[in-house]
Amino acid sequence: MTLAGRAAIAGIGATEFSKDSGRSELRLAAEAVSAALGDAGLTPSDVDGLVTFTMDGNAEIAVARELGIPELTFFSRVHYGGGAAAATVQQAAMAVATGVAEVVVAYRAFNERSGHRFGQVSSAAAQQVNTSGVDNGFHYPMGLATPAATVAMVAQRYLHTYGATSEDFGRVAVLDRKHAATNPRAWFHGKPITLEQHQASRWVAEPLHLLDCCQESDGGVALVITSAERARDLAQPPVVIAAAAQGSGPDQYIMTSYYRDDLAALPEMGVVARQLWRQSGLDRSDVDVAVLYDHFTPYVLMQLEELGFCGRGEAKDLVASGALELDGSLPLNPHGGQLGEAYIHGMNGIAEGVRQVRGTAVNQVAGARHVLVTAGTGVPTSGLVLAAS
Repeated sequence: MTLAGRAAIAGIGATEFSKDSGRSELRLAAEAVSAALGDAGLTPSDVDGLVTFTMDGNAEIAVARELGIPELTFFSRVHYGGGAAAATVQQAAMAVATGVAEVVVAYRAFNERSGHRFGQVSSAAAQQVNTSGVDNGFHYPMGLATPAATVAMVAQRYLHTYGATSEDFGRVAVLDRKHAATNPRAWFHGKPITLEQHQASRWVAEPLHLLDCCQESDGGVALVITSAERARDLAQPPVVIAAAAQGSGPDQYIMTSYYRDDLAALPEMGVVARQLWRQSGLDRSDVDVAVLYDHFTPYVLMQLEELGFCGRGEAKDLVASGALELDGSLPLNPHGGQLGEAYIHGMNGIAEGVRQVRGTAVNQVAGARHVLVTAGTGVPTSGLVLAAS
């Protein structure tokens, strides 16, 4: 028994992406879900399942009330921040494939710039009365109290181990901003950057410059998942979920797993990758577009290596070669990623994957039939392979 091909994404919806939405997170969620249902040609009465992140402030029953969804037979939340993004689709696909629900909407909505900002120090994170509080209690007193600070430790080790430079990280930021510059929905539409500008941007936590770090955004994104059979009769061409996987690696912590033998690695993404290739029956060479979670540029290089697109330490050369350009062998983040379009915890990347397969993306990659999408790294993570029907 396999999940591959059993479910499809039938609709996508989103609010605008901003730095101050001017409305509640619940309204953002309702707008995104409503837009996704409209895209699929469905109504709230068709929905019987909802899935989101543990960090989402919008309870499933509240979203259901606001939209007039009458009954829910399935509701679920996935932990570990941005690592949950693709896993929400996996959970929805499993519910559909097993008959637990017929139409499931995965959503994520927040005011992450005008409201609670995840990138700032939060003493409450180390004061939780649970194991996450215990874990954070080891490094918060040492001053490692933001995501950037913890990622900086890994990034420094990666530079030391593989001879990479800050410029190698910067090339990822330049590429994402180049793609965002031609995407009207992106916050940085019309605002490309140069490598010189990247290098001149201030340090956030050395070796991370400001332009190595994703933006903070307000907004919401929703995805409608149903059976592949039902999706064929709906308003949009179905985008088949060819593979969906979650993964956690040995000695897993959050953002930096300090006690691993190899600090400059993301074994949890390797766990995901092996499942994706096995489920889909595809290989790296079959991937037409890669939408990789880019909250911090070093993790893009490390993902390329864990996913098998190059050897360990070779991602810097792959990026510099031009292979990740829109006309390259592995186009990366045509929407601009979280560095350029918006940071909606990776859900906007899944929506871009759907558009690429549909052939409706702003920066459309010609002949895109198989799109790889990854979720947040440095945490237990997830991934998808999306395919044309």
